[in-house]
Amino acid sequence: MEGLKVINLGVRFLLEILVLVILGYWGFRVSQGTVMKIIVGIGSPLLVAVIWGMFGAPKASYPLSGFSFLLFEIVIFGLPAVALFFIEKQSLAYSYGVIVVINLVLMKIWHQ
Repeated sequence: MEGLKVINLGVRFLLEILVLVILGYWGFRVSQGTVMKIIVGIGSPLLVAVIWGMFGAPKASYPLSGFSFLLFEIVIFGLPAVALFFIEKQSLAYSYGVIVVINLVLMKIWHQ
């Protein structure tokens, strides 16, 4: 069982990285013009990383807990699924969404 918990934490870390990668990809795909592609493609993952670091990371400056943290996680990890959906990558959006839901449920069950 401990092995599965470690794997789940590893999946969580990969999902955190994927949030940034997907939002960057989305930013470069939806923006028009080179300057806007750079601003949105780099700015959106940077903004999410700062917000995650302030409120959601284990050593956050202003940590959330309980229901507010759950809502925060749903928003942060849900944004990439929405982004993938809107750039017409529906199968990736669904796959990512299922993995996020399974991971979040296991995180809550195992109190990780």
